[in-house]
Amino acid sequence: MSEKKMSSSRRHYLKSLMLSIAKGLLEEEAKENEQERIRWMEENCPPLSLPGGTQQLMEFLKELHHKIDVIDEERYDLENKVNKSTKEIEDLNIKVIDLKGKFKKPTLRKVRMSADAMLQALLGSKHKVSMDLRANLKQVKKEVKEEDKELRNVGDWRQNIEDKSGMDGRKKMFESES
Repeated sequence: MSEKKMSSSRRHYLKSLMLSIAKGLLEEEAKENEQERIRWMEENCPPLSLPGGTQQLMEFLKELHHKIDVIDEERYDLENKVNKSTKEIEDLNIKVIDLKGKFKKPTLRKVRMSADAMLQALLGSKHKVSMDLRANLKQVKKEVKEEDKELRNVGDWRQNIEDKSGMDGRKKMFESES
């Protein structure tokens, strides 16, 4: 621990100090934005002077509607330019990602699919490839040993019990083991 830990009161003091400085900067920025807006409005929007007569008022309104139409056309053109450039940016980003060779791996979910269905999905419906793995396996013949046959041919279990019952059976059992 080469760095000393800061006490919580010191940390809270520094945090509040930073927040107060940031608040002051935001207030100054808001004032500057308001002054910039007022300056721009004075340059681009002359003060409103309403005419006194009805005919003059109608001409003023026609002129105002014409200005609104011009501004809407400009807005529409700029909106189309922005949309076109965003699509172009997206295409260029995709090209950059392709050139880098780094792809975002999507989250995969488990899908139950047989081998035949997987091959058909990969190769399409034209290729009919059957992947019957059991058909390709070799046939192996099982060799049965004689000892196994003797163990399996125990015979009737009742007879075995009768043979082993009594003193004679126990004697036979000890004789066969030795």
